[in-house]
Amino acid sequence: MSEIAEYIPRTTARKERSPTVETALVLCVVFLIQYPLTLAGLGGLFALSPLVVVEPWTLVTSIYAHAGPAHLLSNLVVLIFVGLVVERVTTRRRFHTFFVVSGVIAGVAELVIGSVLSFELRAVIGASGAIFALLGYVITANPVSGGILSEIRARTDSELTVPIVLFSSAVVLSIVLSGPQSAVVAHFTGLLTGMVSGRWRLLKVIRRQ
Repeated sequence: MSEIAEYIPRTTARKERSPTVETALVLCVVFLIQYPLTLAGLGGLFALSPLVVVEPWTLVTSIYAHAGPAHLLSNLVVLIFVGLVVERVTTRRRFHTFFVVSGVIAGVAELVIGSVLSFELRAVIGASGAIFALLGYVITANPVSGGILSEIRARTDSELTVPIVLFSSAVVLSIVLSGPQSAVVAHFTGLLTGMVSGRWRLLKVIRRQ
């Protein structure tokens, strides 16, 4: 029988553990370790700051650490909703890799660009950049938005149309969905990273039978 390429969720096929649940558990465990240290004045060990050149581990720890219970809870709620959608079309390894890489990109963008725009040095903490990347992936990876973007591209006959639409959408959504004193630059960067990844279906798994 000939091989047939099917787009199916490999995680479901292999009955793997949920990477969304795993990520949520890691966030909670890190918070239980980090928050008491933060109250003791040692929170800087987890936050991404200009000291990253001598504290490179903060590139990752800053993604999983949070400023307080409310910060953690809000991120967990959104993570569950978007993570469970994304994990259905990818593998645990790709999910976790995407979460960390997008989180690092968003954190560095907030640290560098955010500091320039605000004229002050910043420290970054929280998983929202990576979670916004998952949200961006859900927005553009589905067939409906894919069809709309393709139609817009065909009607305008310009290679720049889709990038402009994605960039503009990321700007608007990151502003609308960001609360006061939140890392808007990180949210925008994560969202745009996720949108571009979703447009190219970077996490999609093709399984041959």
